[in-house]
Amino acid sequence: MMPKLLDAVSELLELPSELPPPQTRGRLRKAHRLTQQQVADRLGVRRLAVARWEAGEAEPRAPHREAYVQLLQELAARYPEVASTPADSKDLK
Repeated sequence: MMPKLLDAVSELLELPSELPPPQTRGRLRKAHRLTQQQVADRLGVRRLAVARWEAGEAEPRAPHREAYVQLLQELAARYPEVASTPADSKDLK
């Protein structure tokens, strides 16, 4: 029983890197001209979930978290100016 518990703790420690701030999540998506619906469809969640992640009202859970983190990391690499923009800057429309 104890090894399973220790494995569970190890899994927690291996969670992917942190998500960017909620405001940056939406800006990165918009920079690549993706809709919330497109992201939701590819991640297998509802559009409302993506909206809540971007608003900071909820955090994605595994396995969606890993995929979302990867998407945002790749978008940040493509659009470094968007990823580094301060949170109080205007969102891309």
